[in-house]
Amino acid sequence: MRAALLVLVLVTLGASVTGCAGASGPEGTLDRYGRALRSRDYATAYEMMSASFRARVPKEEFVRMMRDSPREVAETAERFSGRGTVEVTAEFRYGAGDSMRLVQEDGRWRLATNPLAFYDQSSPQAALRSFLRAYRLGRFDVMLRFVPDRYRERMDVNKMKAQFQGPSKEAMDTLMDMLEANADEPIVESAGEAKMAYGERFEVTFVREEGLWKIKDLD
Repeated sequence: MRAALLVLVLVTLGASVTGCAGASGPEGTLDRYGRALRSRDYATAYEMMSASFRARVPKEEFVRMMRDSPREVAETAERFSGRGTVEVTAEFRYGAGDSMRLVQEDGRWRLATNPLAFYDQSSPQAALRSFLRAYRLGRFDVMLRFVPDRYRERMDVNKMKAQFQGPSKEAMDTLMDMLEANADEPIVESAGEAKMAYGERFEVTFVREEGLWKIKDLD
């Protein structure tokens, strides 16, 4: 999977705007967007959205949603006019949806994400990415961490390995490839469980146990 570097802009309201000033920088873009909202010029606001956003959301739908939400639009425009601190960060995306956040400090870029969190289970998406990493590295012992407690008595390292590298290896490889390609799909959480639909008919089911997300079912 090809890695990508994405520059992000984070805005914290309540302080004066610093850094990246100018009509062509983040501050100028935010100013123009706020003015477009206040004047109800939603067509201009839409043209300021990214190409990927415009590919997903047609202009007509964007304008309709803005017109149908006047209070929310006015509140957003008001917050933009309050000015804020503009912090420019970068996000390096790699592997199965993994990312590394960088921040600017004293004119230098520095890593702001824990590089040692190889098998994070703090969220369903993190658990899925960690599970995929363990699979790609052949860490069947680590993959056991993602098995819910109710199934652990029937599973060990050898059984886990047989499940993924036994007679069904080709089918499992295809399934894991599909999962990796869809690792950024939306995940819906509800009462300690979560679900992620992918492909035409598949669904991953997650369950949270003692604060850690585990994978109940892959398909």
